[in-house]
Amino acid sequence: MNFLNQVVLADAPQGSANAFGTYGMILIWVLVFAALYFFVLRPSSKKKKEEAQMRNSLEIGDEITTIGGIMGRVVAIKDDEDAIIIETGSDRVKMKFKKWCISTVDTVKEAPAKEKAADKEEKNEKKGLFGKKKKDEESK
Repeated sequence: MNFLNQVVLADAPQGSANAFGTYGMILIWVLVFAALYFFVLRPSSKKKKEEAQMRNSLEIGDEITTIGGIMGRVVAIKDDEDAIIIETGSDRVKMKFKKWCISTVDTVKEAPAKEKAADKEEKNEKKGLFGKKKKDEESK
């Protein structure tokens, strides 16, 4: 940090060196913590929220993969114990796991009918360059 002070204050006059040095160092630390927040802390908290939402929206019949790589189908959910029971393979072995050990939900769930209709309408619209709607020839 001493080297950084020398570089920043190389062209500054002697009288203002201490004032700019203090404010300059405070500004650098603020920028470091802001970068740390936006590049490390914020994405990790967002990912944790998404994982918690995925685990809470789990339903019976969903195909899952655990963090240990065990794949199976959910046959029971025990909210009081915060656990699930999965069934693996054709031999129907049942195993009990905590919800936090779920890595992925492999079941593809269908979107609600309203969202499907809106997606179909968007696909049917004629779009030009940069996603803008084209003007119909009939409206002219």
